[in-house]
Order: sequence, then C-alpha cells, then structure tokens
Amino acid sequence: MSHAPPQRPTALVTGASSGIGRAIAAALAAAGYAVVLAARGRDRLDVVADGLRAQGAEVLAATCDVRDAGAVEDLVRAAVARYGRLDVVVANAGVYARSPATSIGTADVEAALATNFWGAFHLVRAALPHLLARQAGHLVLMASFDARKTLPHDGAYAAAKAALACYAAALRQDLRPHGVHVCTVFPGRVDTPMVDGLMVPWISRKVAPERVARAVLGALRRRRAEVVVPWPCRLLLWADTLSPRLGDWLVRVLRLDGEARSR
Repeated sequence: MSHAPPQRPTALVTGASSGIGRAIAAALAAAGYAVVLAARGRDRLDVVADGLRAQGAEVLAATCDVRDAGAVEDLVRAAVARYGRLDVVVANAGVYARSPATSIGTADVEAALATNFWGAFHLVRAALPHLLARQAGHLVLMASFDARKTLPHDGAYAAAKAALACYAAALRQDLRPHGVHVCTVFPGRVDTPMVDGLMVPWISRKVAPERVARAVLGALRRRRAEVVVPWPCRLLLWADTLSPRLGDWLVRVLRLDGEARSR
C-alpha cells in the first residue's frame, strides 16, 4: 500500500526581499520549511528566492503590497493552494521614517500605520482561518523595541509598532485555547537597508539580521510570547520601567536616538 509523502511545514514571510525578513526566510528554509516569500518589489525578491532554491529550499515568491487587504488574501490563498498548509506566518513588512515628534503630521502617522500595523493586521486576518482549522501554527509579529522605549525621532513609527504589539498581546491570549501560538518580536537597531542612513552610537550598534532570525527560530521552538533582541535593550527597558525619567536620561546621555547621515 503506497503512502503520500508527508507535507513539508510551510512558512510565509512578508518583507522577505531584504533585511530581517530575508534572514528569517533563510533560517526557516534551512530548518526544513517550504517558504513563501512576499515583498512589493519583484527583482530583489527573485534574487532571494533563487538563492534559497540553489541551497535546496522549496520556495514560492509572490509580490504583495501588505497595505492592500485583498492582495494579502490572494497571497495566503496562493500559499495554501501550493503547499496545502500554513505553519508559521511572519508579519515582517515595515517602513521607517524619522521626524521630530513635534513635526509629525497626520500623513506621517497614516503612512506608518498602513504598513507597520494594517499590513500585519491584514495578514493575520487572512491566515487565521487556516491556522484555526488545524488548531496549530505560529504567528510572528515583528514589532520594534521602539514600541517599548520610543526615541525622539521615531514617534510615528513607534506608534504603529506599539499598536501592533498591543494587538499581538490580545491575540496571544485569545488564541491560546485554540493551539495557535503568537510571538511578538522587539528588535533594537538592526543592520538593514531600512536604517542604512542612520548613524548610531556603539552602545546601540546595529546587529545583524541573522541574529534576529536565530532569536525567532528559538522562540518558535520554545513557544515564547515575546522576544527582545539584542539583550542590552532589556537594560534600557528595566531602567525605563523603574523610572521613565531615568529611561529618558539614558536616551539623551547615550545618544540612542542616532543621527541621520548627511547626504
């Protein structure tokens, strides 16, 4: 009697054409997952997909603007149609823009929310029926340490990421009885194209995106609710929890806000 081969676990990663998303996709592929890569731009996405296929990975690459709920639904349908299942869904697509808090306008906040919050929200809503049907799987929502300790020039970005973190916390509790695990990731400065033009002090130097990817895989194995990476960020978090004024003082004295490179 013949048996069909077991289905390979499948992971979907948005914002997968560079930075953290690319590193997470590579780590999941190396761990044996079929990976669905999504990003807005086709050229860089194809480079990532071809590189993973050259290493023996099973890959589906699809362009998708996560701000478009219909496009996200199509993305999830395509993933399930190809692989028959979803096991890990990583909402990683994001945008970053700096502006003094006193200069932020409505358009700045709306632009930050459109990708950083609503893009993740659309993905969760599209993927949830498939995860709930199996009573299993993982949602990984990429927030930012800015959502825990906001820096002076990151108000709009941090507001969107804080909204995402609160949504994730509610989801985690609501989905616990249904077998779906939710993990929120709070990275500090990461060496990605998104912050390529930002100079930061050595104490908050940018870490490699692969470090975040390793932390995510560890969180999936241990079913961790939240991940803060790198670990020095926790020191600032503890100080800020003890006294927000102390946290603010550390941001000023250590120049943690960074400085945009002059063009």
